[in-house]
Amino acid sequence: MNFEHTEDRRMLADSLDRFIAEQYGFTSRDHIAGSDEGLSRAHWSQLAEIGALGALFPEEVGGFGGAGFDVAVVFESLGKGLVVEPFLGALVVGRAIAKAGSDAQKEGIASLIDGSTIAALAHEEPGSHYESTRVATRAERSDDGWSLSGAKAVVVQGEQAGLLLVSARTGGADGDAKGLSLFLVPSDAPGLSWRGYPRIDGGRAAELLLDSVRVRADALLGAEGEGAPVLEHAVGWGLLALAAESLGAMEVAKRDTLEYLRIRKQFGVPLGSFQALQHRMADLLLEIEQARSAVINAAAAIDGSERIDREKALSAAKYSIGRIGTRVAEECIQLHGGIGMTWELPLSHYAKRLVMIDHQLGDEDHHLARYIALGQETVQ
Repeated sequence: MNFEHTEDRRMLADSLDRFIAEQYGFTSRDHIAGSDEGLSRAHWSQLAEIGALGALFPEEVGGFGGAGFDVAVVFESLGKGLVVEPFLGALVVGRAIAKAGSDAQKEGIASLIDGSTIAALAHEEPGSHYESTRVATRAERSDDGWSLSGAKAVVVQGEQAGLLLVSARTGGADGDAKGLSLFLVPSDAPGLSWRGYPRIDGGRAAELLLDSVRVRADALLGAEGEGAPVLEHAVGWGLLALAAESLGAMEVAKRDTLEYLRIRKQFGVPLGSFQALQHRMADLLLEIEQARSAVINAAAAIDGSERIDREKALSAAKYSIGRIGTRVAEECIQLHGGIGMTWELPLSHYAKRLVMIDHQLGDEDHHLARYIALGQETVQ
């Protein structure tokens, strides 16, 4: 396997890294992350112009990339800058549309690529605990379409989204894969209400209430009751994206910690000269390289592998970055000492993001159990 990126991917990564360093520095990012909107529409448009959104999708739907390594390159750069703009929502919703959408629905991907439409996944529910088929929201047929009722939790950047991918049950019992359907719902649909709040790692999320929300018949994405495989496919791309984002954040935390150990002195010598700290840092570097290998494996597997192999690689990557990301956050703060916890130091924000990535789309415990269950499916 060739682990070197193509020239196009290197150029994209360089462009993104340069933009983030020059236009999205920590002070700017901190202001955006804590703003009332929780994002910057100006920066969102600029990132779309650079091609960061187009690289997430294949040519047949209007993008110019779409491979696993394209997504990994983009999100690793976003992780380095702690970018809070809604790339994950665009990726997951766009991939679901590309997988199961009608021709008319697929035409809407163009507005995701140019950044004119912000999309969000509205799937998790209170009490679902990462289980993808535990959906209590109901969708009932009406004369001219569907009526949706239920509640969704932690919809990232939901307040600013113009398009929502909503999961709802059209049949079966809670927990059944059969009977789960997906709907593309405009954010201004009557009956939708929000409760927004800031996230601990920056940006905003919202709780969504659907009170007999009426949508047209063409809002159904794919076949009725067959949404579970589409959701698994789309969320799989989200898992790869989060793993790559975590890797980018780890690299910055590592870099800043190494620099601190070089310049901070105690007893007249740099902290990095103490053997005990050298050993701790060496262990950390090995862990980060293991995380990188897991991301590479997931990026390679997501393109064309059989379902079980693909999903095992994705869950393995998410488990790995959850465990390693938390360790990186803890070790880097401890190696900095008390200053590592201060709000003014970027490291504390990277640590928060690393910990919170573990809880998006399933934490390490969930994905370890999922990996084991997928392995048992292979045996059977």
